[in-house]
Amino acid sequence: MYSGLLIILLPLTLGYLIHLNNKTILTLVHQLLSVMVYIILILMGISLATLENLGSNLLSIFLYAATFFLCIFVVNIIALFLLDKREPRIITAHRPEKPPSRLHMALDSVKLCGALVLGVLLRLTDWSWFHFSNRASEIALIVLLFLVGIQLRNNGMNLKQILLNRRGMIIAIIVAISSLLGGMLAAFLLGLPTKTGLAIASGYGWYSLSGILISDAYGSVLGSAAFFNDLARELASIMLIPLLINRYRSTSIGLTGATSMDFSLPILQRCGGVSIVPVAIVHGFILSILTPLFIAFFTQ
Repeated sequence: MYSGLLIILLPLTLGYLIHLNNKTILTLVHQLLSVMVYIILILMGISLATLENLGSNLLSIFLYAATFFLCIFVVNIIALFLLDKREPRIITAHRPEKPPSRLHMALDSVKLCGALVLGVLLRLTDWSWFHFSNRASEIALIVLLFLVGIQLRNNGMNLKQILLNRRGMIIAIIVAISSLLGGMLAAFLLGLPTKTGLAIASGYGWYSLSGILISDAYGSVLGSAAFFNDLARELASIMLIPLLINRYRSTSIGLTGATSMDFSLPILQRCGGVSIVPVAIVHGFILSILTPLFIAFFTQ
């Protein structure tokens, strides 16, 4: 029953125990993480291509992804807006820097979709070694979690700094709970088990991890839906950050989910100033820890 938790926690913990000071090695870890994301997405595409009635399954993926995204994102926005109204952040005057190109960031997300499509196309060639894709996915997941553990340990913040950052913790807790409520609503609307909805909602924007874990637990259709749900969250957040960040600071951070400590951090920093960085990192760190734990728990 707990083998799934062990597969997730062991490499994550081993990676977290490794403290690195060498910037070259840390850069290499970051690059390897990027490579592993694409490898995992290609393997997901290979698994997806093995489904019967692929065309109708694609419609199901779109329906599931769209429903989960709308339910979770809307509930997130309502909860975060209430936080901003109840505890508005008083910030010093900041002249926003020119944010990174949102088109360029969106194209990066399109590349991720391309990796998934590439996997589907490769599987259609029917090479014999593709039959080992499920085993390859497990190995890739273990490597990914090990590298994530290293990255989390060496992100420049210790546990004391995280625990003392009240705002970051509050935003993370609100996002975590409201996402689960949105997942339950989506599961109800789609006629899915509540635990399935909770598992998909626990991705918190971490598309590469949620996609592979949900695929292992529930199959390629729901796994792909989880991936596109979290990817849509990323795309929507980078479009909304410049519009919301001055009046709704907590909302801007919370909508990015787990990506606030990496992918979304540059646009948060440039639009909101340096003072937003510690809050964003703590928020993303907490959700990055919760994602594998919650998904493993809800898929048992």
